[in-house]
Amino acid sequence: MNLDELKQIRKRNFLAHKKKKKEYYLKSKLTKKEFDYEAELNNENFFSKIKAIAHEQKMYIDNRKEAIVTKINDYRNTKKEYYEQNKEKRLEYNKEYREKKKEELKAYRKEYYKKLKEKQLNKLEEE
Repeated sequence: MNLDELKQIRKRNFLAHKKKKKEYYLKSKLTKKEFDYEAELNNENFFSKIKAIAHEQKMYIDNRKEAIVTKINDYRNTKKEYYEQNKEKRLEYNKEYREKKKEELKAYRKEYYKKLKEKQLNKLEEE
């Protein structure tokens, strides 16, 4: 096969995929039922719907509470282990970073005071 044939095959496959995807979304769009907001969320039903939604969410959280707590604890433990393993590296990096910043700050201050001194001298000369 040469390059042009490969490009044509790729283009055909991409267009077929795109068509299939479009058909899937159109099909799912047709199967969705229309939601009547006026009837569902009028003044009479609004608070009962909100309560029902809140109850469903609470039930979902209650059912998954143990799994959520174990995931949080696992995350804490892995994070703690990671920090313990890399403590020396982190401390060394922080030390180097502080030294580097210290040198940069020294240079900045030196330059800043030099410019400030020149400004004040220029002001005195003008007066």
